[in-house]
Amino acid sequence: MSSEQRSVLIVDDEHDIRELLVLTLGRMGLRTDTAATVSAARALLADNRYDLCLTDMRLPDGSGLELVSEISARFPNTPVAVITAYGNIEAAVEALKAGAFDFVSKPVDIHMLRGLARQALDLPPRAGLQHDDPASRLFGESEAMVALRQTIAKVARSQAPVHISGESGTGKELVARTIHAQSARAAGPFVPVNCGAIPTELMESEFFGHKKGSFTGAHADKPGLFQSADGGTLFLDEVAELPLAMQVKLLRAIQEKTVRPVGASAETPVDVRILSATHKDLAQLVDLGSFRHDLYYRINVIGLHVPPLRERTGDLKLLSTAILQRLARAMQRPTPVIANDALATLEDYPFPGNVRELENILERALALADGDVIHAADLHLPQVPRRTPAAAGAPANATPAAAPGPDPRTLSPYDTASSALPSYIEEIERAAIQQALQENRYNKTKTAAALGITFRALRYKLKKLGID
Repeated sequence: MSSEQRSVLIVDDEHDIRELLVLTLGRMGLRTDTAATVSAARALLADNRYDLCLTDMRLPDGSGLELVSEISARFPNTPVAVITAYGNIEAAVEALKAGAFDFVSKPVDIHMLRGLARQALDLPPRAGLQHDDPASRLFGESEAMVALRQTIAKVARSQAPVHISGESGTGKELVARTIHAQSARAAGPFVPVNCGAIPTELMESEFFGHKKGSFTGAHADKPGLFQSADGGTLFLDEVAELPLAMQVKLLRAIQEKTVRPVGASAETPVDVRILSATHKDLAQLVDLGSFRHDLYYRINVIGLHVPPLRERTGDLKLLSTAILQRLARAMQRPTPVIANDALATLEDYPFPGNVRELENILERALALADGDVIHAADLHLPQVPRRTPAAAGAPANATPAAAPGPDPRTLSPYDTASSALPSYIEEIERAAIQQALQENRYNKTKTAAALGITFRALRYKLKKLGID
């Protein structure tokens, strides 16, 4: 980090805290200005540009949150970190949601403060996408994709945990890689892990590492995923698959920023930003008791939804062209043209496997097409009807199970289980709930008991399935 000419604004009404921060940051070669109130800070911001702002949350004439919001809007290249009372995680979360880069708790840990300052000052300025930036692969000019890229650019400049939701194949890992690449941690490791692919008995060792001899087969010390991601980003894909026992240990590691390898007598500090993703509804899993609410709120400080492809069909031409260009380069052949009839067919297809399925379809078409033009017949798309609003949420008095949902045999061979099955199960659930409601004269308490679920779970399902 080059600290030449770098300056920091310190806002705190406690004289001792200001002196400590001035001394610590001054030893890093940074110039500091101080203010004891929001109004004094605003006056300094009007006349000076700062590379970092540190502000207390409680000030005599206002809140540090006001400064976070103002600086984020007026000086987007100036990161703001907040100083919170010890253990006040709620205030820290509010600050992160308002746009804060990070937070530090009182009493201020000098080592953590220095690390925070280095990372904040290493943030790249906001700029357009570079050719090798992962975000350059987030193609699309639809409103949903433009908004997604803008949100990514904002959250990348924070240290806040981000939870990425979206259907299978929408590009959740690509979003995570983009956040990492645009962050101050870009030079550090990006460590992705599929939480559903690790055997339960090996989870603790995989996440936190182990010491030699700690169990049968532990022939040497082994770092865990947290240690491997130290200084960078740990991406927890399919986080909903974590068993409850592991959720407890993960929560502690995130909150304390330390891990204890299996067989170790002491904890090891780690500096890791957590990104997570799932195609499941975490809020529903919290209601059902299969996902801890405290872990949910810890990893879901900022929520990011990746839209399904059927909601951005206007991007299909641009997206298909880019995919075909990449595939053609790999095959060392000319890029084919996608004909209008093929494009129309793609726009009418619901894409249960989203972008990943589109890539598979175009790769197959590229291999099977006779010339350098891809027509509708070359796509070999299965017949999967689009879900209409009426089908997605039939009225409660509709005849149950008149159409049991799409036939799995007609679905795309790609990702059938993870993409089409939920829609099919929803239709079965809807029919079962409607029948139970009728049998129990629409008494929701009795209906829940008859279905063997809690009243809260029934209420959630009624809302989700659109049953009035």
